[in-house]
Amino acid sequence: MNEQLIDILPGLRRFAWSLTQSVHDADDLLQATVERLLKKGVPDGVEVARWAFTVCRNLWIDEYRSRRVRKSTNVDTDLLEAGQIDGENDIQAQMELKKVMEIMQQLPEEQRLTLTLVSIQGMSYLDVAQALEIPVGTVMSRLARARSKLTELVRT
Repeated sequence: MNEQLIDILPGLRRFAWSLTQSVHDADDLLQATVERLLKKGVPDGVEVARWAFTVCRNLWIDEYRSRRVRKSTNVDTDLLEAGQIDGENDIQAQMELKKVMEIMQQLPEEQRLTLTLVSIQGMSYLDVAQALEIPVGTVMSRLARARSKLTELVRT
């Protein structure tokens, strides 16, 4: 399991960042996910990657709910500000990334999560359904609504 876990860490970190929108929070979420996986293991017959994404999502939901009680969350621009900017193309890319992040934040969380897993992580609908513990039809519906809403938001 340790080798499989090491192999999925980059994708799991991207997923954590897509949930948290913060480099620091993503790292904390990734650490909590790995700790949970190492402590409690993976159920028999369940793929390590799928279980890791499920654990990560569930930990984030718990954290998100507790944060919502304390305060509303904002997009963290640490990722955008990290590193040095070298030229006009980099500036344009940074501006586009920030715009996409802001638009993504306007989607309901379940749509944003589904879109992230399919479009960024490249997971199949079936894998997403199993990771989120929802029917495949719900994945398809959420994805269609998310894409439609993104198109609408980009045009405005």
